[in-house]
Amino acid sequence: MKMWTVVATVVAMATMLAAGNAQASEVVIEGTDQMTYNVTAFTVKSGETVKLTLKHVGALPKTVMGHNVVVLPAGEDVDAFTMAAAQAYDTEYFPAAYEDKVLAKTKLLGPGESETVEFTAPAPGTYVYVCTFPGHNLMMRGIMTVES
Repeated sequence: MKMWTVVATVVAMATMLAAGNAQASEVVIEGTDQMTYNVTAFTVKSGETVKLTLKHVGALPKTVMGHNVVVLPAGEDVDAFTMAAAQAYDTEYFPAAYEDKVLAKTKLLGPGESETVEFTAPAPGTYVYVCTFPGHNLMMRGIMTVES
């Protein structure tokens, strides 16, 4: 009888741990001096907490090769956003008019820096993420797919 109790307890604990892990996703993206992200697509579940980490793994200075990640809302005009971002020098290439529109954003990072942001995955759909440093968005973009 005691063995059955131990087995039941272990199964219950494993189930609780698995359920806890299913409610959060961790995504680590590296930005390089070749203007690339090492992750260009990832999938999460609607409503879960997403921990998104950007690591700048390059060596060139932030002034010429800064990187960030900005997750845009579904349907956002990526070209209009990145054109506005390219002109936002004073706010590290993030247009203030979009502050309340984006799903998540990291600050602009230099070599060896990293930042983690947390957000709740929105409704199911596809969401574009980009680097807003001028010219980088053509190569540094990806898709976050949100499933139900």
